Amino acid sequence: MADLHLHREHTLGLARARKVAMKWAEHVESKLDMECTMIEGDDEDVLEFTRSGVDGRMTVAANFFDLEAKLSFLLKPFLASIEAQVRKQLEEALAKEEAKAAKAPKPAAKTAAAKAPASKK
Repeated sequence: MADLHLHREHTLGLARARKVAMKWAEHVESKLDMECTMIEGDDEDVLEFTRSGVDGRMTVAANFFDLEAKLSFLLKPFLASIEAQVRKQLEEALAKEEAKAAKAPKPAAKTAAAKAPASKK
């Protein structure tokens, strides 16, 4: 059973969610000395992370993130602080990517004429 479990819905789609997860992984690798491995799938990815005292995984899907981590006995007293930090980092990364997605130009809709099949002569 996981000591830490976070679930966060989003509307980014898998490609943008994957970018958020990779940025989060880069952050924890450099700041927290984590070792991260991304396993990409068709419908979702799994980001596994580990270091002394922590083992976990983040499921990255088109519409949610689900993070679970098991903490060592020595880190369990800091669970609330660790959870707050992880939640804050994930929220900040999501907010940045959602802002980018909102500014991105939407694909132009095809006109009825462009959708209609060419007439035969």
